[in-house]
Amino acid sequence: MLKQTAHDLVAAAKAQIQECSLPQAQQLLAAGQSLLLDVREPEEFAAGHLAGALNIPRGLLEFRLSGDPALAEVGRTVLLYCKSSGRAALAARVMQEMGYQDVVSIAGGFDAWLAAGMPVEKPRPLGFD
Repeated sequence: MLKQTAHDLVAAAKAQIQECSLPQAQQLLAAGQSLLLDVREPEEFAAGHLAGALNIPRGLLEFRLSGDPALAEVGRTVLLYCKSSGRAALAARVMQEMGYQDVVSIAGGFDAWLAAGMPVEKPRPLGFD
């Protein structure tokens, strides 16, 4: 049997999910109806993230979705991102399998968002005053 690589799994997921461009993501966010999920690790999230994003690392996604009533609305639009869109694609596919009906991954992820000069929230440095 031929072993699949992470790249193979991401490509297969991307063939089965919906991705959106940065302008489309901005439109979804501006409409205010989407749940924005950052599936990167907490330290990545803490270094900078999209405003209003909820951080659920990819490795915990299924457990958090199953255990948190606030995330139970399977008909709501969910907009996902990670660093470059691989983890978000895998997360979107899993969410579809779990019954979520409108899951969208941001093409290019956080890296593309930053490269386009779009706004990012960063933690404020600690002050010692």
